[in-house]
Amino acid sequence: MKPKAKPYWLMAMISSGLLLANSACAQQHETHAAASAAQAAATAQRAAPQAAAKQWQWQTLATGLNHPWGLAFLPDGRFLVSERSGNLRVVDGQGQISAPVAGLPQIEAAGQGGLLDVVLDDDFARNRRLYFCFSEPGKEGSSTALAQGVLSADARQLTQVQTLFSQQPKVRSGRHFGCRIALTSSHIYLGMGDRGSRSEDAQNLANHIGKVVRLNRDGSVPANNPLAQQHRAQAAIWSYGHRNIQGMALDGHGHLWLSEHGAQGGDEINIVQAGHNYGWPVIAYGKDYGGGKIGAGITAKAGMTQPQYYWDPSIAPSGMTFVSGSLYGDDWAGNLLVGSLKFGYLARLVLDEQQVLREEKIEVGERVRDVRQAADGTIYILTDSRNGKLLKLLP
Repeated sequence: MKPKAKPYWLMAMISSGLLLANSACAQQHETHAAASAAQAAATAQRAAPQAAAKQWQWQTLATGLNHPWGLAFLPDGRFLVSERSGNLRVVDGQGQISAPVAGLPQIEAAGQGGLLDVVLDDDFARNRRLYFCFSEPGKEGSSTALAQGVLSADARQLTQVQTLFSQQPKVRSGRHFGCRIALTSSHIYLGMGDRGSRSEDAQNLANHIGKVVRLNRDGSVPANNPLAQQHRAQAAIWSYGHRNIQGMALDGHGHLWLSEHGAQGGDEINIVQAGHNYGWPVIAYGKDYGGGKIGAGITAKAGMTQPQYYWDPSIAPSGMTFVSGSLYGDDWAGNLLVGSLKFGYLARLVLDEQQVLREEKIEVGERVRDVRQAADGTIYILTDSRNGKLLKLLP
């Protein structure tokens, strides 16, 4: 007996529902499949912060620095400090702060921009060369730039100043310059931000916004950069999909790690790999300011690399360094130190290879902008204010 045909309106509803369901499944299947494993892996890298096991003490070496940003160690025992306000200073062992070093290029010190990171060449004792990044003004706005120069023997002047790289395009914004530098024996890495108003460009390979670039020491682009042969891509790009890079450091195996700000939650630690997309603003472990979703409102997507570690709520991570030696205890070797601007502490991330086992808070009580380890193993930090300080962590 032939079955009775269903009414047309019922068949249309069933068909429409199946189409919608199938469409939704098709769109979500790949994302959810990737997310289930990737998100679980990332979540496992979010250890609960712990209070310091002991009360560490800080010694104040200098005060009166104007929003200090980057710290480097001169061979004679003095400190080189960049100030976001646009000056480069030398601080001696008695806490005396020098007059501004002469010879810097024009710097647009406004908002979050100014003179930012500074790093000494690994052969500085012989060639007196250093690298610094800053917000560079132009007709269309400003952008992050990287320059090199030679510091005079009396540390009063920079000569042979040359701009090696200038982020394109320039943007009328005072936010999210990024501007951290890492050096290897033959290359320079520069981490940049999305400039605040140009987040979508972090996914656009035709510009430098929200990117890490890799350059040769002379500023030229290595022929083996991952996108060097890709049509319409910027050849200098090493990785992309970054929001606002605030710290960079190389581990003992030569892997490049970085810290970057999320929005409302979702600050990240990433291990940077050639050509990888780190997802901003498509995926994020956080929400937009005010509580709205970011991008697709998801935390993982196929083809986008998960963070190695993340914070939610945000701590506003800043400078970072890996610890060598045992000056502060045998269990400190290989740890990653990251400053917190928002909560005013130094985070000690205890690692097993690349996995974060736990996080310890070392209280400072002020915004931590940079952290560095000197050759003798001592840890120093800069605090970020109009009366910024250079502090030493006592063993």
